[in-house]
Amino acid sequence: MSITDQALSYIRGISAYVPGKPITELAREMGLAVDSIVKLASNENPLGMSPKARAAVEKAIGGLERYPDQFELIAKLAERLGVSPNQIVIGNGSNDVLDLAARVFLAPGRSSVFAQHAFAVYPLATLSTGAECIVVPAKHYGHDLAAMQAAIRSDTRLVWIANPNNPTGNFLPYPEIRAFLESVPADVAVVLDEAYNEYLPPAERADTVAWIKDFPNLIVTRTFSKIYGLAGLRIGFAAASAEVADLMNRVRQPFNVNNLALAAAGAALDDHLFVAESYALNRRGMELIVAGLKRLGLEHIPSHGNFVTFAVADGAAVNRKLLQQGVIVRPIGGYGLPNHLRVTIGLDTENARFLAALEQSL
Repeated sequence: MSITDQALSYIRGISAYVPGKPITELAREMGLAVDSIVKLASNENPLGMSPKARAAVEKAIGGLERYPDQFELIAKLAERLGVSPNQIVIGNGSNDVLDLAARVFLAPGRSSVFAQHAFAVYPLATLSTGAECIVVPAKHYGHDLAAMQAAIRSDTRLVWIANPNNPTGNFLPYPEIRAFLESVPADVAVVLDEAYNEYLPPAERADTVAWIKDFPNLIVTRTFSKIYGLAGLRIGFAAASAEVADLMNRVRQPFNVNNLALAAAGAALDDHLFVAESYALNRRGMELIVAGLKRLGLEHIPSHGNFVTFAVADGAAVNRKLLQQGVIVRPIGGYGLPNHLRVTIGLDTENARFLAALEQSL
């Protein structure tokens, strides 16, 4: 018997998360120059990071001998969201706070509910606690809230909802989510993952954090990795009731977010011009790519994020041909969509490069 046989059986059964292919990896594999490769696989902001965040990082470098202090960012987030500081949980990316929620509420003998084609971290976080995954069939590639409510069992302690959803881009109108919350037992936590919230048109947004007063079982998570362009610094957060936030902070690593990430996030919150430019670029790029997909006769899933998922005859084959041309998109066979690919909205030149390479790959 080997040492790995001594690991928990539910840990051994987890399939590791596969990230988008790095540019340097493709360069090595294909013998391509790094600067000739376009990466549109990981929903990163093509404008980079906020200039104010960059300046804050440069300033913070002088204090890296000190352990991090989350106080200032928590205070700023609490003021911005209209909650108390003790309702905020900071994470090493929003993935971290998703994992914290699972560690608080899930264990062997318990279950979580999420939709088919939902974010891969939900099953990972669930299985890592020994809990059972209840996967509800998708409705038009998105969440079927009525079916999810019906799937809740007596041992269910957590429900995951991504809005907009990744990797499909589906969006649930917020009145439907509020109605769902009203139907969920008060002792079942609901994680509302809003990683792409800032890409929604203002008319479609809702102050979901304010709902926590009415639904103490609600946990709202967001990230600085997407529109704020801080994916490499790994920082996100959750807003929850004070009681739930306290439990999440009990299992959180004491210094789970570094000084540079804290400084960058605090400055990024104030860079409204950068956020507006990123939003506008994404809307323009979305229109270009959707028009290009239609011209090529390809169906796509209407998206409310910074990416588009589209159908091809053979996802693996088309992805391989794109890679050979130095264009990285995201195959999503692991999400149960082997004949779909997901492309991130890039700069205008990157979007045009993708469409040209896709046409050749078809």
